[in-house]
Amino acid sequence: MNKNELIGFVNANPVCYLATTEGHVPHVRAVSVYKADESGLFFQISTIKGMYNELTHNPRVELCFNGSGQQVRVSGTAEFIEDQGLKEDVLEARPFLKRLVDAQGYGAIQVFRVANPVATVWTMATNFEPREFFAL
Repeated sequence: MNKNELIGFVNANPVCYLATTEGHVPHVRAVSVYKADESGLFFQISTIKGMYNELTHNPRVELCFNGSGQQVRVSGTAEFIEDQGLKEDVLEARPFLKRLVDAQGYGAIQVFRVANPVATVWTMATNFEPREFFAL
């Protein structure tokens, strides 16, 4: 799978599982990619949630996407993006956040990009083969 194929796969299967840590305790939850393009995988999170604190203390993440008989795991570092225009785009795409932003301002949402991503693909056909990793 190359970068363009990965972007297509992520956009077709935007819900993934995000792994973070708090101290030595792992936490995994389902999240949805805000957008995936040539510049990276972008996520929106709320600064009032525990995940935000976990990422500020340890920005290393792993994401697991599933679809069409494939599992794609991507690891990298959460890189916070300070871009008011991007936050406004997120709010337009995700109107359920409007109440939060109206009450607490745009500081209540944070966008991050997975920096230095490395991916591996698993299928039933490759189940017993050594994993191959590729940089994106």
